[in-house]
Amino acid sequence: MSKLLFNEYKSVSAKAWKQKIQLDLKGDDYNEALIWNSPEGIDVKPFYHADEFKTLPQASSTKVTSWKICQTVYVSDEEHANTKALDVLSRGANSIKFIIPSENISIDALLKDIDLASTPLYFVLQFLSEAFVKKIIDIPSNSKIHINLDIIGNLAKSGNWYYNLSKDHQILESIVSKSASLKTILSIDVSLYQNAGANMIQQLAYALAHANEYLNHFGEKVVNQINFNISVGTNYFFEIAKLRALRLLWKTLASEYSSNFSDSHIFASPTKRNKTIYDYNTNMLRTTTECMSAILGGANTICNLPYDAIYHKDNEFGERIARNQLLILKHESYFNKVNNPVDGAYYIESLTQQMAEKALALFKNIEVNGGFLKQLKEGTIQRKIKENATKEQELFNDKEEILLGTNKHPNPNDKMKDDLELYPFIKTRIRKTLIEPIIEKRLAETLEQERLKNE
Repeated sequence: MSKLLFNEYKSVSAKAWKQKIQLDLKGDDYNEALIWNSPEGIDVKPFYHADEFKTLPQASSTKVTSWKICQTVYVSDEEHANTKALDVLSRGANSIKFIIPSENISIDALLKDIDLASTPLYFVLQFLSEAFVKKIIDIPSNSKIHINLDIIGNLAKSGNWYYNLSKDHQILESIVSKSASLKTILSIDVSLYQNAGANMIQQLAYALAHANEYLNHFGEKVVNQINFNISVGTNYFFEIAKLRALRLLWKTLASEYSSNFSDSHIFASPTKRNKTIYDYNTNMLRTTTECMSAILGGANTICNLPYDAIYHKDNEFGERIARNQLLILKHESYFNKVNNPVDGAYYIESLTQQMAEKALALFKNIEVNGGFLKQLKEGTIQRKIKENATKEQELFNDKEEILLGTNKHPNPNDKMKDDLELYPFIKTRIRKTLIEPIIEKRLAETLEQERLKNE
C-alpha cells in the first residue's frame, strides 16, 4: 500500500486526551472519578497512550497458534485410563495429564497405542519415587513428556515433605541427573497460591521465589526443565498480563543461571476459587473467559475445568463440555490464528510491566529475607496469602466481589443437597506437620454451607 490511511488526521497526545476528559467531567476530580485501584495496587486509568512508554514494547515470543488442549485422566486402573485417554485424544484433546496416585501402575499398559511422538504427556505423581520416574524416563520417544515433580509445592500444600528434607532432595537429585531427555521434570505449583487467595503480584513473586529454590540447588541443568502450573481467574485483562509478566520475570531470572535459556513452559487451568455449586452453569461462563485469558496470555497447554468438578465425580458429560469449550475457542473463535495477538495493546502492555515490576520487588524482598523455603517455614508466606484472602472474602461478603447466582441474584429454588457426589468444602484432618500448610478455599464456601443447611 503506497498511501497510509487516515494521514489527514493529526495524532492526539495523552495530555490532550486527559484535558478533554477533564472538561467533560464538569468539575469532578479526574483521579477520584475515573481511576480505580486493584487489589494488586495497580492504578487502572480510563485510557492508555503510546506517550506513556519511553520505548514501545518489543514483540513477545509467545506461540499462541500452537497451544494444546489437555484432558486430565486420573489413573486408578491402567486399562481404563488408557481407554479414556485414547477416546479423548480422538475427540479433540491433543495432550493428556495423567494423575497417578500410586507406584503400582504399569506404564506400558497406561500408554498402549498412544502416539508418543506427537502427544505431550504430563505425569502428576502423588508420591516421590525414583524407580517409578525411571520407568517414564525409559519410555521411547519421550521428548514430549513432562513429569510434574515439586517437593517444595508438596511441602507448601501438605505441611510435610514426602519423607524428610534430606531424603526428598536426595531422590530428586538422582531423578534430575537422569532426566535430560524429558521436556520438563520440575513443576512450580503456582495454582496453590491462587486458589488459596493470593493476589496476582504474590502469585508471580512466589512462583519466581519457589522456582529459584530449585535453581539455587540444581543450577543451569534444570533451567529449561521447569514448567509453571498456573490457575487463571476471571479478571480478564489482568490475567492475560499475569501470564505475560511471568514470562518476562522467568526470562530475567533464568538468564542469570544460563545463557542457553529457551523459554518458560506454562500449563494453565481455570481457578477453583470462584467456582460455585449453586447456579453451577455460570461456572461454564467463568471457565470460558479464564481459558481465553490463558490463550491470549501465551499458555503452552490449557486444561479446562469441568463446570461440575467441585461437586461431581469425573463424568463424561462435564469433561466433554469442558473440552468442547476449548475446541470452540480454537477452531470456531480462531484463538489459534495469531502468535501474539495482544502485543501493542497499551493497556495490557502497561499492566504487564507494572505487574512484573511489583512482583520483582516482592521477589527481591523474599530473597533478602532468606528465600522462599525460609519464609514458608516461618509462616510468612502463609500469613501474607491469608491476609489477602481475608480482604477478598470481605469484598465477596459485602457483595463488592460478585459471583452471579451466589451472592447476587441467587435462585432460591436451586437445591443442591442431593446432588453432591464430592464434598465441596475444606476438609479438616488433624495431623502433625512441619509447617502450616497453605489451604485452598473457594469464596462461596461459607455462604453455600448456610444454604445447604436451610434446604
